[in-house]
Amino acid sequence: MKRGPTGRQEVSTIAGERVAAFIPLPLPPNPTVDLSGSLQVQLERALLACGRLDGVSALLPDPDLFIYAYVRREAVLSSQIEGTQSSLSDLLLFEMDEAPGVPFDDVVEVSNYVAALEHGMARLRAGFPLSNRLLREVHGQLLARGRGADKLPGEFRRSQNWIGGTRPGNALFVPAPAHAVEDCMAELERFIHDPHTLPAIVRAGLAHVQFETIHPFLDGNGRVGRLLIALMLHEAQVLRQPLLYLSLYLKQYRADYYRLLDDVRRDGDWEQWLDFFLDGVAQTASAAVDTAHRLLALFAGDEKAMTTLSGGTASTMRVYGALRAKPVATINDLAQRAAVSFPTAAKAVDALTSAGIVRELTGGRRNRVFAYDRYLSILNEGTEPL
Repeated sequence: MKRGPTGRQEVSTIAGERVAAFIPLPLPPNPTVDLSGSLQVQLERALLACGRLDGVSALLPDPDLFIYAYVRREAVLSSQIEGTQSSLSDLLLFEMDEAPGVPFDDVVEVSNYVAALEHGMARLRAGFPLSNRLLREVHGQLLARGRGADKLPGEFRRSQNWIGGTRPGNALFVPAPAHAVEDCMAELERFIHDPHTLPAIVRAGLAHVQFETIHPFLDGNGRVGRLLIALMLHEAQVLRQPLLYLSLYLKQYRADYYRLLDDVRRDGDWEQWLDFFLDGVAQTASAAVDTAHRLLALFAGDEKAMTTLSGGTASTMRVYGALRAKPVATINDLAQRAAVSFPTAAKAVDALTSAGIVRELTGGRRNRVFAYDRYLSILNEGTEPL
């Protein structure tokens, strides 16, 4: 349904050029979104996929292990959309104080994203409402160090930003002027918390577009906007565990994503956007279910293989459990977390390496780093740099 522009242009002069900034109308859309027909089918498909994901997460022997790795995978993907080249292995090495294989600033950005996501989820679990204050806190974590640390971490912008081009005068899109940001974000917060009849997944899809249109921060808007989806679905209890992230889907279909954002702003075609968004939710949730099942099968197969190892002792199983919790580690780290001696851990790692379960990454004689190779391979799918 084409409703016409979803906002108004405010023209001002910046650096001697006339610039038209876009101030969005408050949500919900008027007339409201039409959830009949094919869109209702998409919504039911998305809800069913989320229900399956919620169910499979309960089957995992330790959901926190999966969440630990999945959150880091999402951090890599979301940061890649913004131009970083860091891999999951780079991030895990960085967290061990080892040198990653990419520029330092790239892996710092990914590490910041993990901290931002974990902070937001922890605040929601503690009963703090999803609000502009929380979004500013998340943004503060995201830009706490590295690139962007001088871009007002944790604060809404006080100057004009733009998307595409070299300045507002030749930009592809100019978001709301700085003086309108507070009011626009206050309206968005009201929409998030008003008792609407719209389903939570639909509200998350609408709120994401509104956030990206306002672009309230000087830097980090894309990453916070993607986090907003996960935070809204978690707060609404669509998912008990934070396991649904659309970054891979948006990375794969980024041209369609940007086109649809523009279509909403220009024509008010929220239904076309929601069709794309709900398809992304369904695909992403289904892929996460598949990943969980593949990891369960991998763990079961490797545990069975260890019973035939010459070094397949109880201590080997404990070291394997430590490696499953954090799939990149040194022998010293594994010894501490498995509560065994260094020689015992070294012997267990040798047995796991011989069985093809573990691979040595560094090639060094001292402080060697080992990876649970097939576990990382499953998680790494789709995280190839752009």
